[in-house]
Amino acid sequence: MCSRSVRPHEFETMRKFMIDIIHTLDVGSNATRVGLVQYSSQVQNEFSLKTHAKLQGMVKGINEIIPLAQGTMTGLAIKYVMNHAFTAAEGDRPKVPNVAVIVTDGRPQDRVAEVAAEARDKGIEIYTVGVARADMTSLRAMASPPFEDHVFLVESFDLIHQFGLQFQDKLCGMDLCLESDHGCEHLCESSPGSFHCLCRPGYTLNKDSKTCTAIDLCAEGKHDCEQSCIPSPGAFTCGCNIGYTLNNDKKTCTMIDYCSFGNHSCQHECVDVLNGYFCRCAEGYTLQEDGKTCQNLDLCNTVVHGCEHQCVSTPGSYYCICPEAQLLAEDGKGCRTCRSANIDLVLLIDGSKSVRPQNFKLVKQFVNQVVDSLDVSAHGTRVGLVQYSSRVRTEFSLNMYQTAVDIKKAVMNVEYMEKGTMTGLALKHMVENSFSEAEGARKNVPRVGLVFTDGRSQDDITEWAKKAKEAGITMYAVGVGKAVEDELREIASEPHDKHFFYTTDFTFINQIAENLKLNICAGILFYDQSKSQHNQNLLF
Repeated sequence: MCSRSVRPHEFETMRKFMIDIIHTLDVGSNATRVGLVQYSSQVQNEFSLKTHAKLQGMVKGINEIIPLAQGTMTGLAIKYVMNHAFTAAEGDRPKVPNVAVIVTDGRPQDRVAEVAAEARDKGIEIYTVGVARADMTSLRAMASPPFEDHVFLVESFDLIHQFGLQFQDKLCGMDLCLESDHGCEHLCESSPGSFHCLCRPGYTLNKDSKTCTAIDLCAEGKHDCEQSCIPSPGAFTCGCNIGYTLNNDKKTCTMIDYCSFGNHSCQHECVDVLNGYFCRCAEGYTLQEDGKTCQNLDLCNTVVHGCEHQCVSTPGSYYCICPEAQLLAEDGKGCRTCRSANIDLVLLIDGSKSVRPQNFKLVKQFVNQVVDSLDVSAHGTRVGLVQYSSRVRTEFSLNMYQTAVDIKKAVMNVEYMEKGTMTGLALKHMVENSFSEAEGARKNVPRVGLVFTDGRSQDDITEWAKKAKEAGITMYAVGVGKAVEDELREIASEPHDKHFFYTTDFTFINQIAENLKLNICAGILFYDQSKSQHNQNLLF
């Protein structure tokens, strides 16, 4: 209750008292349920029996109560508890004892004896706690007998904690398994202020928390038997199908291994099947009429392969190859020149201050020398350019220019950035942005990245060099001057002798460009001849 006679600090003491009480209980949806009703001139349900299943929620609910601070309509509160709080809709359970604790500090302003008697007749056990000005006659009129166990009176709210200890002993000392019709089919176990039902071994408690059902571990799927489960009350054994034997773990089964008997005579491979075996040949071989020996298939000599230059047999298949410096055509049979290949080309160039302006011009000439070797168009080779120093800047994306003339002009107009050498950051930008469809990269076109640098990176390159190659980008690394060989090798794809280039002086980078063009063409050739469905993107 919280009439106006209860002062704020007294209400806080009562709040602590309630929290102390519930801490002694075994609370839970299948244990003790707790509801809280506040009353004054009106009745307010703070939370019902079904609201909180955990102690933390109840404590929070008690701490959030706002005192009503009006009259003292105790009879109205008892009637509400009887007709509303202890109903199935609010969480009341059949055959579970109903206990009401009424805390008041004054004389009721309405009739309590009749409604309290009606509540007791309905099986509600009532404890009354009077504080300070409480009327003992009213307390006894409401409480269940015997009064010495159900009526408590303390002089002030400050002493209510001492009463709490007495009350806990009374409430928690009850053996509800002995003192109530618990309804448990097998076993009843008491807990402070509550009880719960248990089942004998081999049985499980039903949803009504009272009755028990024999455990069928096979039906519940908890047996782990690989093939068949043989149930028994609360237990099981595993069995195997015909043609299988039970393993030592008593759960899994193994098919009888006829191949292990050693008399199958299969030339290549013996394959076990249920109650027998058959012989199988490796890929590219065919099983002979005896069902045991195998013969190699040379498809280049047995089919019309249509290869323009040369047919190469593989077990069970074949592929066509072209002369050096030519690529396999899209039909997988004809040959074409490297210049006619479709490539997406992006160049990643070092613009740090160590390069210096005069050498940066040579770098741009190097880029244009590579561009000259390619057939640039919207449907042929696409070229993009990225410059980096302490930051990264896309000079132009793959879909910006469609002719070599426009690209070379744009390259010569690139302004030198200067500052640091953040190669790792540049690689990250390349992987996440440069080869995106939004910037013009095409599906099924080979992707190649070329990094041009003259010094050690000021950040870590390991992660993004690895991710670039994992993304299917063939990486080339070109170093000049103080470029660190270990970093270049980490950036470059394998084999390094085809993807890694170094010179001591910028004046020699034109020679690197010529070697680079040959290796890129050879890489495209290898790509086509391995019958990949993708083309190639080149990123510098």
